[in-house]
Amino acid sequence: MAKETVLILDKEFHTQWTLKTLLEGEKYIVLAVNSIERALQNFQEFEVSCLITEYRIDDLCTPDMVRELKKKFPELYVMMLTHENLDETEYRKVMNAGIDDFFLKPISSIKILVHLKKGLRQRKMLVQKKRLEQQLNAMKTNRSVGGVAVSK
Repeated sequence: MAKETVLILDKEFHTQWTLKTLLEGEKYIVLAVNSIERALQNFQEFEVSCLITEYRIDDLCTPDMVRELKKKFPELYVMMLTHENLDETEYRKVMNAGIDDFFLKPISSIKILVHLKKGLRQRKMLVQKKRLEQQLNAMKTNRSVGGVAVSK
């Protein structure tokens, strides 16, 4: 079974190190970065299964980045860990951007792992579903090409 890659986007070195140590102990491949630019580069270079991000990086809010990532990678699991206490409007914006789980720091490592494992299981199901739909569409296309009409 291939190891899954988790990308940590946080300005705080201590948070990066703590999460990296925790997740590598669970046998995940972990990439830790402190800029949105570098995070986006990692999405081009690696198959990232999970993004763990802070709400604000360099005065930029990450939900806008997440919204764009989810368009390209709808199966991506995203967890947000933040110190910021968001008002209802901002919280709604975060959740509508495609954040799957939202937690205020500090958070226990057990909660992180439980939610991560659950989120990655859901991601696997989405990836499997997408693959099966592609196979089904290919089969329908092959039938149509062979002269057999396929009804829905």
